Amino acid sequence: MSRAELADFLRRRREALRPDRMPTAAVHPPGRRARRTPGLRREEVAALAGVSTSYYERLEQARAPRPSPQVLGSLANALRLTAEERDYLVRLAGQEVSREVGAGRPPVPAGARRLLDRLGPIPAYLADERLDVLAWNSAAVELITDFALLPVEERNTVRLAIRFNGTLCSSSAPEDDGFARQTAAQLRAASVRSPADRVLGELVNAFAAHSTDFATRWRDHHVRPVPALRKRLCHPELGDLDLDCQTLLLPGTCLSLVMYTAEPGSASAAALARLASRGA
Repeated sequence: MSRAELADFLRRRREALRPDRMPTAAVHPPGRRARRTPGLRREEVAALAGVSTSYYERLEQARAPRPSPQVLGSLANALRLTAEERDYLVRLAGQEVSREVGAGRPPVPAGARRLLDRLGPIPAYLADERLDVLAWNSAAVELITDFALLPVEERNTVRLAIRFNGTLCSSSAPEDDGFARQTAAQLRAASVRSPADRVLGELVNAFAAHSTDFATRWRDHHVRPVPALRKRLCHPELGDLDLDCQTLLLPGTCLSLVMYTAEPGSASAAALARLASRGA
C-alpha cells in the first residue's frame, strides 16, 4: 500500500468535486460557513462514504491502516470515481499482487498479429502497458518509423516522443495536451500494478522532465483514458497530416491496438492511401 499516493489521490479527487452537485443531505448547506478550500470538506466525504471523519482524515494524512474492500467501494462512490479511477484506487490500496510489467510477457497472440495485417492501409501497432511497441504493420512503418531498426528498448511511444521532440508528431491544436493525458493515464495504471518496475519508473521520470503537461497530469493522478486523439504528423515526404489516433484495448490481454486514420476525402486520407500503396 502506498499511503502517500493514496492520500494524495483522495485529496485531489475530493477537491475536484462540486458541492452544488452532491446530495444536499450529505453536505453542509450554503452559508453555514465559508469554504476555504475547493471541493468537498473531509467530513462531507466521510459522511457520503459512511466512515468516521477521523478515519478519513487519517487516510488523507497517510496515517491510516489499509482500507478494506468495502471501505474502498464506499469511498469510490462518495468521490464519484470512474471505473478506471476505482481500479486505480484499489491498486493504490495494495489490494492486488504486484508484478513487473513485461516480466514473463507472453508472445503477441497470433490473432492480434493477423488483425494488424488485415488492417491493410490503416497504420497500426500493438503496445503493452508500458507503451512498448511489440508489433506493427507495414503501413505504420511507412507513416511513423521502421520499429525493427530501433533497439528493443527504444521501441516505446514515450521514448519516441522524447527522441523526436515534437518534430514527428504533435497535437493538432497547440492547447491540447491529449497525448500527455493519455500517457499519464496509461502509465499511472501500469505503475500501480507494478510499483517496483524500475524501467517503468525511469520512463515516467524521463517523460516528466521532458513534458510539463505530462508532469502536471501525473501529479494530478490522471487515470481516465483518452480513447481518441487528433494529431498532426509531419511526414518527411508528404508534409503535415491531420490524423485521428484511436486506442482500443484487446480483451483478455494487456495489449492496446493503436490505429491512425484520416477524415474520408481529406488530403490526409489521400496521403495515407499513397503511403499504403507504397508499403504494400
